[in-house]
Amino acid sequence: MSTRALRRLKGKQRGQEALDLGDLSFGDSPEEQAAGEEEQLDTANSKASRRKSKKNKAPKNVSNIYELIGEADNEAENISPDEEAEKPDGNKTSGTEKNDNRGIKKPDQKQEDASTKSLSGDGGKKKKKKKKTKTTLEGGQEAVPGDNIDLLLENLEQTNGLSLQNEDCGGCDRRSVLHVEHRNLNPETELKRYFGARAVQGDQRPRQRNRQFHRSTWMTSPKDSWPRFSRPGISMTLLQSKDGIQFFTFEHGRDYQQVQFKFLDAVESMDPNNIVALLQLNPYHIDSLLQLSDVCRIQEDQEMARDLIERAMYSFECAFHPLFSLTSGTSRLDYLRPENRAFYLALYKHMVFLEKRGCPRTALEYCKLILSLDPDSDPLCMLLLIDFLTLRSREYQSLLQLHQDWEEHRNLSQLPNFAFSTALCHFHLSLQENVDPEESEKERHKADQMLQNALIMFPGVLIPLLDLCTVQPDPTVTSHAFFGPKSQIGQPPALAELTALYVGRTHSLWREAAVMLWLEESVKEVLRRVDAKDPLVEDCQNKRKQRYQSAPRNIHRHVLLSEIKEATSSLPLEVTSQPLMGFDPLPPLDSVISYNRPERQHIGATNESTLSLFFRSLLPNFNFQGGLRQEDDMEVARAGQELNQEVNRLMVAMRDMLANIRFQEPPREDNPYRDEEEWD
Repeated sequence: MSTRALRRLKGKQRGQEALDLGDLSFGDSPEEQAAGEEEQLDTANSKASRRKSKKNKAPKNVSNIYELIGEADNEAENISPDEEAEKPDGNKTSGTEKNDNRGIKKPDQKQEDASTKSLSGDGGKKKKKKKKTKTTLEGGQEAVPGDNIDLLLENLEQTNGLSLQNEDCGGCDRRSVLHVEHRNLNPETELKRYFGARAVQGDQRPRQRNRQFHRSTWMTSPKDSWPRFSRPGISMTLLQSKDGIQFFTFEHGRDYQQVQFKFLDAVESMDPNNIVALLQLNPYHIDSLLQLSDVCRIQEDQEMARDLIERAMYSFECAFHPLFSLTSGTSRLDYLRPENRAFYLALYKHMVFLEKRGCPRTALEYCKLILSLDPDSDPLCMLLLIDFLTLRSREYQSLLQLHQDWEEHRNLSQLPNFAFSTALCHFHLSLQENVDPEESEKERHKADQMLQNALIMFPGVLIPLLDLCTVQPDPTVTSHAFFGPKSQIGQPPALAELTALYVGRTHSLWREAAVMLWLEESVKEVLRRVDAKDPLVEDCQNKRKQRYQSAPRNIHRHVLLSEIKEATSSLPLEVTSQPLMGFDPLPPLDSVISYNRPERQHIGATNESTLSLFFRSLLPNFNFQGGLRQEDDMEVARAGQELNQEVNRLMVAMRDMLANIRFQEPPREDNPYRDEEEWD
C-alpha cells in the first residue's frame, strides 16, 4: 500500500511528517545566516532532495496485521545504517552537481558535507531504535495503548474478530444457511451476470430523470406506473428479543381492519370486480393484491400478476421495523398470526415468479429468507423446495453444507428430495473440470452410494420419474417386484405425497444424458443388492412402514401452493373437502387472532325471493326485505332503507332504458331492376 494510504490510516495529513535533526541544523547554523542568496538556494535544493529521499523511507509504527507494507517499503527497511548514512550525502552531492552546472559556487562545501554525514549517522541510529520499538509493539510486551494508533486499531480488529467468532458459535450451524445477501435479492444482479448490464437496463437510464422519488428498498424497486404510495395502516412491532433473536409481528390499524372486513365481503361475493373496486380506493391493501394476483395468473396475465405481488412486497417493506433485518437470519415472524401470513405468501409467490423468469439464484435467496423467518416450524415447508433451487443455480456445495449441518436435528435424509438431490450434487461435482482426478473419483463413488441408498429407501420414485422424463424403462426393471407397481401402491399416503411432489418438480433435472446413464447403472446395482438380500433393503422397508403415516399440515400447505398436479391429486380428503382461500391457504388450527370480524346478519333462504338472492350475489350486504332485527341500531336501519331506495331507482332507470330502445332498419334503395333474391 502507498504511503498516502498509510498516512490517511494514521489520521495524518501531508506535510505533518516529523522533521529530522538535519533539517534543524541547516536552518539554525550561523554559517547559513551569514551567507548570501546563493547559499540559500543551495540549502533549499538540499532540503528538497532530502525530502524526496524521506518519502522513499518505510512508514513508521505500522502493524503487520493489516499487511500494509509493500515490497518497496520492505526494501527500505532492510537497508543497513551505513547505507542510510550515505543517502543524504548522495543527495547532497547530486544537488551540488546541479548547482555547479548552473554556475553557482559554494565555499563551505566540505564542512557542510561533514556535518550532514554526522547528523545522518545519528538519524540512522534513531531509526534503528524505532525498529526495535516496532518489534516490541508487535510482540505486545512493552507497548502503550494510548501512544500508538496502530496498536489501538490492532486491538479493535482482534476484539471484532472474537465477537464475530462468538456470534458464529452462538448462532449454531444455521448462519451459513440462513444468511442472505442484499445484492442477491435483486433479480437484475443475476440477469446482468447472464446478459450484461446494457441488455438488462435498456432504456431505463433516460427515464430516470423524470421518475418519482420513492423510498429505497431491497426487495423491489417501485415503478412510476404504480399509484402514489400512502401508508395503508400496517406497522411492525418488536415483541421480544431472546438469545440474539428478535421476534416481530405486523399489526393492522383501525382503518386497515375496516378495509380487511370489506375485502372478506368481496371474496365471499365471488366477484373479482369487487376486489378491483376495493383496490381502486385502497391501492396498497395486501390481501386484495394477493387475491387479484391469483385471478390475473389464472387468466394468464403473468405481467400484471407479478406487478401486484411486487406492489404488496413494497408495502410490506415500507412498514418494516428499524431493527428488522432481511440478511442476518435472526429476525422471526410467527405464522400463527394472520397479519404475518400475507408476508410469507407474498415472498413465496414472488419467489415462484423469479424461478419462472429464469432467476434461480435470486429465487434461492428468497427461499432462504422465508426459511429464516421461522426455521423451527417452517410453515411453508421450504426444505422441500430449497434443494431444487440450489441445483438450478448450481450451488452444490451450499446444499451439501445444509445437509451436513441440519441432518442431526432435522433428519433431512428422511425426505426424498434431499436423498436424491444430495446424490445429484456429488455427481455434478465429479464432472467439474477444475477438480483433481482423485477428488473426482471420490465424489463419483459418494454419488453412487447415495443414489443407491436413496433408491432402496424410496423405490416408488423411479417409475414416475422415468415416465415424466419420457424414458422407456427396461423390462427387467418394470417386472421386478421391488420397482414394479407394488412399490407405488404399497407406500404410505404421506410418502406418496412427498414422492409425487419431488418427481413433479425436479424431473427436468434428470433428463440429461449423463445423469440418465448414471441412474441406469445405479438401478442395476440396486437390483443386484436386492436379489442378494442386502440387510439394508429390509431395514428401509421397516422404516417406510413405521414412518410417513400422516403428513403435517405445513406439507399439505406447501403442496397446495406448489400447484403440482401430481402432488395435489395425492392430498387427503380432509384437505380437499374444506374451502381454500388464496390469501390464506390452509390456516393453522391454533391461530393467534388479534381482532375478530363482526358477525353478519343473514336472513334464511325461505324468506328470500329469487330477486333477493340475485341482488345478494351482487351486493353481499343487500337486504331486500328491509326487516331490522332488535339489535340493529337506527343508523343501520336508515342505511338499509337508503340502499333499497337506490336499488328501486336503479330498476326504474333500467326499465326506462329498455323501453326507449328502438331498432332502426337499414335503408333500402328503390331500384326497379334489382333482383329480389339478391343480398343487400
